[in-house]
Amino acid sequence: MTHQNATAGPAQRLRSQVLAINPGSTSTKFGLYTRQGAEWVRTIRHGDEELSRFGGRPMIARLAYRTEMIAEALEHSGYRPEEVAAVAGRGGLLPPVTCGTYLVDEAMVEELRLARRGEHASNLGALLALKFAQAAGVNAYIVDPVTADEWQPCARLSGTPLIERSPIGHVLNTRAVARRYAKEQSRPYETMRLIVAHMGSGITVSAHREGRQIDSNTIEEGPFGPDRTGGLPVRALIKLCYGDRFAQKEIDHKVFGDGGLYAYLGTRDLEEVERRIGAGDQQAALVFDAMVYQIAKEAGAMAAVLEGKVDAVLLTGGMAHSERVVQRLRAHLEWIAPIRVYSGEDELQALAEGVFRVLDGEEEAKRLWEEGRGPAKSATPRAPLVLGIE
Repeated sequence: MTHQNATAGPAQRLRSQVLAINPGSTSTKFGLYTRQGAEWVRTIRHGDEELSRFGGRPMIARLAYRTEMIAEALEHSGYRPEEVAAVAGRGGLLPPVTCGTYLVDEAMVEELRLARRGEHASNLGALLALKFAQAAGVNAYIVDPVTADEWQPCARLSGTPLIERSPIGHVLNTRAVARRYAKEQSRPYETMRLIVAHMGSGITVSAHREGRQIDSNTIEEGPFGPDRTGGLPVRALIKLCYGDRFAQKEIDHKVFGDGGLYAYLGTRDLEEVERRIGAGDQQAALVFDAMVYQIAKEAGAMAAVLEGKVDAVLLTGGMAHSERVVQRLRAHLEWIAPIRVYSGEDELQALAEGVFRVLDGEEEAKRLWEEGRGPAKSATPRAPLVLGIE
């Protein structure tokens, strides 16, 4: 095994590309990036029939299937492993860690294999990255995983010591957008106070101060979205859980998967909702307005977290393509700070940028655990990891 640092040496830095991989529930997105941006990007959709053969098996059972599909697409693209300086994967459901770029190591692989914090497609990100990093003889990394935790202590109290609030959300995209805005303003991200609303299949509204995401709603709280309920009246939810009408799995699916727009209107498609509104559907208009209203309320809460001192409100995610959503949010939020829109999400670009910051010495790569005792400050020199993870 050839030894090299987690932060690449001069020879490796001469390689010009980072391969970025973002596995989702029904798709796998991946692409080759240089410091100037994307060179080649591909999305593979996974239909219900393809996924049904995995049944209720753990997410890791899909690793070989997705690896093969990515490898085939890369081969047809003319992919050259010797041009790749590192591979980046989406960070999954890991223990709470600070934001940053993390080396994929044995401890991380074990956490994702066991899936102690839940099964999710993002758990495959580091494992897929490791597969292709091994083939190229380089290191694999993740960037700003979904469980990244930089909350201030007072944000953790829920109202009962039986339950602690803990962050899980769209950290990768929200921090990438915050960094992008700061760069446009010629200011360090660490000097800015920002509210970022990521509006996709899930909605995360977060407060950023001094380079940290100090609070946000979680997937169990905040606004409802295309198929998630967001926060619910607690006592009414308790009655549903302890009644005879629904089993636990049914309740869970109604909250995460069949909630939000889908529960009210039978569609997760925002464009379809807007078409109905245009045709005079009053129920569609009411549900749409309620969703935007809840997003605005959450942004107002984050303005309070930042004590009213806010440099900008940034709107991002797929819903930010909607002129109607943006206009309504402007009406609610422009009193707080200027609004800037970054429609869509480019998490592959964010992954690549995080790795290039490490390769270029702008930040140090971190390790999930330090000698088994807790979150590490930075990665120690090591060789590219080789593990059997079929």
